[in-house]
Amino acid sequence: MFRALSLATAIALTAAPAAIADARVAAPRLTQTSFEQLKQPLPLPYDASADATAAVAAAKARALRGRKKLLIDLGGNWCLDCRLLAGVMELPAMRGFVARHYEVVTVDIGRFDKNLAIPAHYGIKGRLAGVPALLVVDPKTDRLVNAGRETALADARSLSPQGLADWLAQWV
Repeated sequence: MFRALSLATAIALTAAPAAIADARVAAPRLTQTSFEQLKQPLPLPYDASADATAAVAAAKARALRGRKKLLIDLGGNWCLDCRLLAGVMELPAMRGFVARHYEVVTVDIGRFDKNLAIPAHYGIKGRLAGVPALLVVDPKTDRLVNAGRETALADARSLSPQGLADWLAQWV
């Protein structure tokens, strides 16, 4: 009997990490129901003069050390959808959630003509379908987690702040 219990316990403990890994992390519940409730002016998150390659490498190293996903936010300050996303990510409830689960780096892509080696590194060839383009990367493997969904928020204004939070939570 004891041996059977020990074997069952060992199997349960071995299976537990897989079950935990499959559990979805819930997005924080935001009180803001529309983008008009975001702090104005909206953030300007992209630094046109930054060394994007170095910034991504440093963020990837921090993500690896912190056991977080790397979130590469490709966009431009001219893009309303990019600025709405940045505004949602600055909400107090989102700021903590993002800090716990992601190492974020913003990359200015100009008018789709700058820093394109970064998306190309993750298999995105040619012109991006829109911005913001979010690359969720597993820093251990340097592989894209959200392949095929990178530009899903290019029309962020069609969602709600909660919709953006839910989208980010699905990749944690």
